Amino acid sequence: MELGDTIDLETNRKVHALFHKLSEAALPGVISFNPTYRSLFIQYDPWECSFEQLILDIEKFMDEKEDHQDRKVTVEIPVCYGKEYGPDIEDVASFHDKSVDDVIALHSTPLYHVFMIGFTPGFAYLGGLDPGLFTPRKTTPRIRVPAGSVGIADQQTGIYSIESPGGWQLIGKTPLKLFDPQRTPPFLLEAGMSIRFRPISEDEYTNY
Repeated sequence: MELGDTIDLETNRKVHALFHKLSEAALPGVISFNPTYRSLFIQYDPWECSFEQLILDIEKFMDEKEDHQDRKVTVEIPVCYGKEYGPDIEDVASFHDKSVDDVIALHSTPLYHVFMIGFTPGFAYLGGLDPGLFTPRKTTPRIRVPAGSVGIADQQTGIYSIESPGGWQLIGKTPLKLFDPQRTPPFLLEAGMSIRFRPISEDEYTNY
């Protein structure tokens, strides 16, 4: 279901409004949903529900009065910025002709919206980065980026949920686990939530 052709908060709210309506409806034959920036992917079993019937069912929900309210959940993410936790923060500061403290302040002030989850298990695509921190990706990606690393890539900021290769500019690290297969639910963040970064010291990180 395509609900727009741009990446913006209003379109994303429409995606999540429809996602929650259909999830609660438990339509016959529907297996799973995957909300993205501007569309909702619906996986269904054609032996239990025809494509035509599925469209008719979905159109009923599309005709309902829209409610685009975000989920009333805000998660605080503690972050130790700079040094070995954020080895690229000085490069980011230099790119924008700012101090490291400026970068920390600009990054930790906004309330970010979780547009979608993807790339790796639990990785959240966040909207709301201050334009003063828009920074190109690294020309040579790292082979290994530790889980919990907080980075910037172009107009986005995000947190690596697991250790993986990556080319984002690393400015800090959180002691929280975004993905833990032993936890229920395994993901700390979900699409539609809001998050705010809180700067912490090295001692706080170590003793978290």
